[in-house]
Amino acid sequence: MPKFAANLHYLFSELPFLERFARAAGCGFRAVEFQVPYDWPAQQLADLLEQHSLALALIDTPTGNWQSGDRGLACVPGRETEFRAGLEKTIAYARVLKPECVHVLAGVHDTGTPYQRAEDTFVGNLGDAAAALADIGVAAVIEPINNKMDVVQGGERYVTQGMRGFFLHRVDQARRVLERVTSDNLFLHLDLYHQQIMQGNLAQTLRDNIAIIRHIQFAGVPGRHEPDVGEINYPFLFDLIDELGYRGWVGCEYRPLGRTEDGLGWAARYGISTQPAS
Repeated sequence: MPKFAANLHYLFSELPFLERFARAAGCGFRAVEFQVPYDWPAQQLADLLEQHSLALALIDTPTGNWQSGDRGLACVPGRETEFRAGLEKTIAYARVLKPECVHVLAGVHDTGTPYQRAEDTFVGNLGDAAAALADIGVAAVIEPINNKMDVVQGGERYVTQGMRGFFLHRVDQARRVLERVTSDNLFLHLDLYHQQIMQGNLAQTLRDNIAIIRHIQFAGVPGRHEPDVGEINYPFLFDLIDELGYRGWVGCEYRPLGRTEDGLGWAARYGISTQPAS
């Protein structure tokens, strides 16, 4: 049975962020993920994880200046010093929070920058990140994200339908980068929602890449809503993930159409309750 992690930037957003841990645990989630922990003290978040017996599946490296359009810095030439400062901050948080994975955000590709220069910058920064995270026992991952959409208008900060202009947006591109870095602590983070938008062929993509996948996320297409809304047959894919022997976390990174619990019917067969425990 897949192990599901609640993404706390997306699920339970009807509650203040720090109250979402209790609600996730009450619904039966054994892990959570959140891309951006840096708005809160690391120890405060660690205490909530411990209090509610939750593992932490994933955090991201800092985005840079989100309001100005940054979506990570790892591929951006000329900002290597800023990237490394952000990586140091991530490592400080990871020492306290103990996530299983850190997503090293590639960033937006400035069309005025030659592609090869951006890839070379990405490869260099990834080598540093993978080595530094290996030292503390945390896996580094990279995620292809659809570059056709961006933030949800009127939505909560960090909630997106994609990242317009994002450098890393195809699995074959990610595989080439992984081969260039040649680190045994760098893996693929496969978001089935983004893959469906960019390339489709979800089942074969899982089969072809399962050996290098360390984290999976999902949402319905279109709209990035519950997995039982839209064109993807998720029960089939969840069974396939089991069949392939994947043992990592599967992140629920979708935008509930209403109250989160009201949309959890899809998860009942996996031990997630539609009603929080009292």
